[in-house]
Amino acid sequence: MPDSFYRDLGGGRFESTLHAQGAWNPEEQHMAPISGLLTQCLLDCAPRDGMQLSRLSFDIYGMIPAGAFEVTTAVVRPGRTIELLEARMEAAGRTAIVAKAWRLGTQDTAEVAAVEDPRIPGPEEAGPHEGMTAWPGGFIRSLEVRVVPGHRPGRGQVWLRNPHAMVAGQQTPDVVRLVGMMDAANGIATRVAPGGDSWMYPNVDLQIHLHRLPRGEWLGLDTRVTFGEHGVGLTSSVAHDVDGPFGRVEQILTVRKL
Repeated sequence: MPDSFYRDLGGGRFESTLHAQGAWNPEEQHMAPISGLLTQCLLDCAPRDGMQLSRLSFDIYGMIPAGAFEVTTAVVRPGRTIELLEARMEAAGRTAIVAKAWRLGTQDTAEVAAVEDPRIPGPEEAGPHEGMTAWPGGFIRSLEVRVVPGHRPGRGQVWLRNPHAMVAGQQTPDVVRLVGMMDAANGIATRVAPGGDSWMYPNVDLQIHLHRLPRGEWLGLDTRVTFGEHGVGLTSSVAHDVDGPFGRVEQILTVRKL
């Protein structure tokens, strides 16, 4: 078995491994690891000291095919302290994902720093979680999952980590590792169980706001899931590392009968 989610084929081309396999279709990639890889590509796009990724927006154009694909990046709005970056994933002759990121200049704001989101109990206070075993696919199997007591359908606090590098033979920055698990938020506190003659509720986007860069290998998700009355849902999460909250994750869902 490979020890990474992707292999670098050179020239902006990559190949997914079984660890990146999706949950809704065995021939697709899970959105979580590919968002991590695209984050790495955005970090590598015309890098500058004193700048931080602050918002990552991923629009999913359809099924994300497994196998080989290409990523292109560009600075679409240059600026001295505010820049907009873009990364596009092309696979099987079409665009699969378009990612955009605001990169902001950093400065010392410790004097006014404050966070209103409460901390959740850490991974050492969480226990084993069997709820994710309802999901198939290589990516879900790659995760170590711990659940905070009080978990229920539509609401839960879960910690995730995985042992794999994002790209074979390359160091994985903490922000890439943790962003590369955030899309799992839509599966940690489901309102209805996946599979069988039930419902499907894939997300069509992934929106991430970071008020600081995360650290470490553990991703904590404090998640709420809403299903509307007309086929649209929303999964909302506060993202944590072991030092506390560092951002938010939003996913809009298409809710439909299988």
